[in-house]
Amino acid sequence: MEWGGEYSLDSSNLDCLLNVLPGDLEFQQILSDLDEKIKKNSSSIEQCLKDLQSEVNEICTNEILQSTTECLQWLNNCNFSSLRPTSTHHGELMEFLRTLQSLLKNEQNQEEMILHFLLDLSSQCGVSFPCTPSGTSFELTSSLHAVEDDSTMDVKSLWDDVRLHLRRFLVNRLQSQEETNTNALQQQMEFKTQCIQQLLFLYPEAEVLTKYQNMQNKLVSDLLQNCVLSSCGETNFDKVVHGYQSSIPTLCSMIKEDLYILSGTIDPSSSLKFINETYLDTITEEMTVLLERLCELQFKENALHIVKANKISKKHRGTVHAVASQESHRKGRNFCLTLYQLKCLSQLIKLFLLMEEKIEELSAEILLVPSFTEKNKNIQGVLKKAGGELLIGETRANETSVLPEQLLQVEEPVSLNFGWRNAFKDLSSSVAHCVTIAIEDFSTKILQHEQKEEFSAAGYAMSLVNNQQMRESCGAVQQEEQPKRIAKFCSDIMEELDTLLPLALACRDDSLQEIRANFVKACSKVATAVLARLEEKSKDVPSKAPLQDLYAALSTAIYVFQHFTMYSNLMRERSKKPLFLVPVQQYQEFINVLQSQVTSYCVRVCATSILQDAESHHWDDYKAFYEGERCSFSVQMWHYFCCALHHDLWTILPPKIAQEILTDVLEQSLAMLSSRYCQACPSYRRTPQIGIDTAAILMSTEDMLWSVCSSVQEFLNPHEDRDLKIYKIHTHCNSLLSVLAILTSPLRNLYETFLNHSDEHVPPDFSEVVYHPLHWLSCIPSSCSSLLKTPSAREMAAQGQLKLLLSQPYCNLNLLLETLLHHDCLLVKILLRSSRNEVSSHDEQSSLLEQINNKQSTLIETLFTVLSYCTLSPKSLGIAFEVYMEKEQLWNCLYNMTVSSCGESEPEVIRCLKLTLINSVKGIVKQIISLMHSWEATENYGTYQHKQIVPESLLKTVPKEWNYTPREMKRKESGKCFTRLAAQAVSIVISKLPTVIACLPPPIKYFFFLAERKMSRNFAELKKAGLLVWNLIVIICRIFEDGNTAELLTGATLDRWSKEKLSLVRVCLESIMGKQKSGPKQVTQKVIQSVEQQRPNWIESQLLKARKLSTDCASVPVEGATAEKGGIALGLTEQKINMMVLDICHKPGGNEYLRQIYHIIRLNEEYLKEQLSCENSSEAGVASSQCLPLTLQGQEEQPIFNPFEVYRQSCAKVFNQSTITEWNWDWSNLLPSYLGLNEMTFRVLLAHRWEMKQGADLEDEEKVMVEHLKTVYLTQSTPTSEDKAE
Repeated sequence: MEWGGEYSLDSSNLDCLLNVLPGDLEFQQILSDLDEKIKKNSSSIEQCLKDLQSEVNEICTNEILQSTTECLQWLNNCNFSSLRPTSTHHGELMEFLRTLQSLLKNEQNQEEMILHFLLDLSSQCGVSFPCTPSGTSFELTSSLHAVEDDSTMDVKSLWDDVRLHLRRFLVNRLQSQEETNTNALQQQMEFKTQCIQQLLFLYPEAEVLTKYQNMQNKLVSDLLQNCVLSSCGETNFDKVVHGYQSSIPTLCSMIKEDLYILSGTIDPSSSLKFINETYLDTITEEMTVLLERLCELQFKENALHIVKANKISKKHRGTVHAVASQESHRKGRNFCLTLYQLKCLSQLIKLFLLMEEKIEELSAEILLVPSFTEKNKNIQGVLKKAGGELLIGETRANETSVLPEQLLQVEEPVSLNFGWRNAFKDLSSSVAHCVTIAIEDFSTKILQHEQKEEFSAAGYAMSLVNNQQMRESCGAVQQEEQPKRIAKFCSDIMEELDTLLPLALACRDDSLQEIRANFVKACSKVATAVLARLEEKSKDVPSKAPLQDLYAALSTAIYVFQHFTMYSNLMRERSKKPLFLVPVQQYQEFINVLQSQVTSYCVRVCATSILQDAESHHWDDYKAFYEGERCSFSVQMWHYFCCALHHDLWTILPPKIAQEILTDVLEQSLAMLSSRYCQACPSYRRTPQIGIDTAAILMSTEDMLWSVCSSVQEFLNPHEDRDLKIYKIHTHCNSLLSVLAILTSPLRNLYETFLNHSDEHVPPDFSEVVYHPLHWLSCIPSSCSSLLKTPSAREMAAQGQLKLLLSQPYCNLNLLLETLLHHDCLLVKILLRSSRNEVSSHDEQSSLLEQINNKQSTLIETLFTVLSYCTLSPKSLGIAFEVYMEKEQLWNCLYNMTVSSCGESEPEVIRCLKLTLINSVKGIVKQIISLMHSWEATENYGTYQHKQIVPESLLKTVPKEWNYTPREMKRKESGKCFTRLAAQAVSIVISKLPTVIACLPPPIKYFFFLAERKMSRNFAELKKAGLLVWNLIVIICRIFEDGNTAELLTGATLDRWSKEKLSLVRVCLESIMGKQKSGPKQVTQKVIQSVEQQRPNWIESQLLKARKLSTDCASVPVEGATAEKGGIALGLTEQKINMMVLDICHKPGGNEYLRQIYHIIRLNEEYLKEQLSCENSSEAGVASSQCLPLTLQGQEEQPIFNPFEVYRQSCAKVFNQSTITEWNWDWSNLLPSYLGLNEMTFRVLLAHRWEMKQGADLEDEEKVMVEHLKTVYLTQSTPTSEDKAE
């Protein structure tokens, strides 16, 4: 409760708490708010007990209660039936009832007025009208007032006649509400709840529920018969499925509606019993009748076929067998079902499984009861009705004592019981028999068709299809593990199995065990047949089939393995043992063998075919290879092979497996290349070829390295224990670079680096210099220098981050978010700069409808939403949009976000911010409207707004003993009553503001903090509360001003009185914030003074607390962040990025937003690369002024491997011979880094230089240097060379 003069139960508004991860300050605010609410609620309860104590002392003069504790004890021990009722004169009672009867019979449309009048009598005077079943004895009792016990049958008949008339009126209203289903769901549920509660006022619960149950039962039966049984003579499986497809959503909506209605009226056990008997049992009965009819039709059809077959077979020896078969079919009621009929039954079962799951979720959500399979104790407690009254559960204090033998009888708690499976029992044996035949039949046909296609085609390649599915049931399979293309025959088989899967999933307990057992058995046979076919296809490579078939076989095997694993997991809920253990193990072994086979085959091709190049590797040749202007043929073909392998793996296999295979092939082939070039002893003419080859290998490897690394950390800081394969790739590349440095460097540079003229020994710092694994990347003069910063800094440039993202075989969400946040959100700034600012020019109401219901998000909205979800990087949203806001001059829009501007055309960023604020204050608006409704119900109950006034003739007949005082018929528009209400409403808003701000995402709070700094000149009015608090109150005022918006947000119905009072509350809030153009009205001043009198300076302290929470996010630095450019990305570890991605994907639309951004980045890859390169050059200003609109929509084409395109790109990037030959190696910087080279490796490479050979044509100075090098490095440790010289 928010106002001291009232008492009501209240709770903290934490609607948006679960949407963010609050920090310490936010948690403190939320906990303090909870603590304050608990204290207020306890004081309200204390006040309730004191008021009850005084009333009891007035009534029961023989027993005076001294304290609230005694009041609770008295309530607990009191037997209300022992209270002595006050007598009511028989004549007065008869006159009163006759007047009611006369009004109902002679006047029209008096029922609602009389109902409200009777309820008013009961609540105000304590009159307990009889609620006996129809036709029972008449007893009127009450704890306060009652009618005399000596009432005659005339009184009973009069009262029965009155309430029967009222019952008909209420039942008609319920039925008419069902027929005209045009109102909103919330309004319809409130209306029906009110009708049910009014019926419970007149009749016992059991009778009311029975009547309502009969109504709903008839509706369910009519719905099913209209949808399913409309054409009795032509009913078939297809029509049944279509009928239930259209009726089940309606049934689920009806069940949801009744659960909400009953949850505020009766206890959960009775609600579940009602749902079971009204809906679930009725559906089961209708389904049973329907399936029996279908079975009868199918049996007759099969019998007719058997008779025809019998006539034909009389000419042959099978006559007796056919007759016997016919008799057995009649006895066992077994019949054949076609594959199409089995699919229809499976689809029907799937509908019931989904319905069962939906009802289970609804019951758990609304009634908080266990599911179908859970059996927990049904604990009775205190329930709360929709109207706010407290009800005690089934266990009551005034119950009579229970006998000991009854205590031993534990009553089974009522739970949901949907017996739709019983309807399929008669079909189970036929389905179990036919499902085996059907699966074996269609799988055999598909395999035979595939084999026939293979024999008919020359140079046959496996037919592949895109794996668009990994359907909803396969959602557990991560994207990086999903195959991209699979064999068509396998896709066809698994699609059919998926269609029949619900037949096996329907099995629960022992009812349909035979169907599941046969399905599992048939699937195992199919899995074995498909595996055998895949093994045959893999053996045909490369003799009969292309290499792509090997990848396709591997991808298909993974697809089947994942499917049967999914089947096993789905059925494991109903079976403790794994059902597909053998097939799953067989496929796992086959996948491991095939993956090793793919890797070994590719490496073997490189070793035995591609890298066998006698002409290029004739190192002793004294003729230059193509005059030293091109690299070896083998190196170029190795590069083409890697490109083709990369394409095939990326387009066929699951991303994770594809990266593993490419990494293995690259690492092992580099090991061979490194070994061969380390053994090369080139001649003088062939030495430049060594340099060109190694440079080309390194550049090709660098181009592939972006694809095999799945993270920035793996690329920049490979660890031997964590990333062994990547680490080995770097090791081989460094070995190749050492070959290039030692073999091709000028002799003088080598001599000066490794020998001082005065030294005759190996340099003492050998084996002490350790270089980084990325050393070779920093040495080759390639495009990598613009993509990476210095390797020691372990930081990647923005262009490198983009290239790493787009080189992945799938949309790597972690890498995508890291790229967006990298370098102070540079990529996001370019996207914003290049996108068009879309505005909406609709009227005020439709604009809000669009904001709430618009499903097509634009690029700006997508970027804004994703960055607002990044709670661990609170400054990213503000940093990314800062330049955009300044360029579009949008900062002032935040300051001018007044009530009048909400309906005008708005920039999209402002609309996104406003929508975020609207969602954050939705809980406050709901609470204020609930307060209005409860205050209206308690303070003005019986005034019958929009209804008839109670006739004076009826008021005169009210018995005097009841002491009924008619209330005023017109509401007070001002005065103390409204002042109290408005003060409570204002208190709720002000008290909730700190909690609302605490629950806002940190990026939103920092964005408003940044806006405050941008608007410092115009910020004088907002210093008291801050821009964020200002806008929150403005949004609340805007909602209160527009009653239609309030109804749209909350689903509540507001009458004119409520809208007027909300408008007055808005005026009070505007007055507090200083937004009123004119001076505050007298009523407004009274409201604010009333709040201040109760809590001096409370409003100001709450506003300051809210401001502090809104600005504290700016003072909390990102952990590990630095002040450098790009500090945001540096402070975010892989673990934090992963946490934010998981958080974003769990938010509404988060996963789709990320994929939409990735799609736009891929469509605009070249343009973004150009913009990023311009950002690092002096042309940054030109780039920003000449930005082009982005391509936001389009379909990514399936990449096709084009060797000529690869050749063209390779010539430009990797094999640009003129560029390679003209490279000027900085030997003075390169060679010293190899002082840490292994001593034995250096000696071997040194011995392979052409100058070290006998008879080398050297100048005198070169001879001196060579002899010196031989003396120090070769002669001391290689005595075998002296033997050879001898």
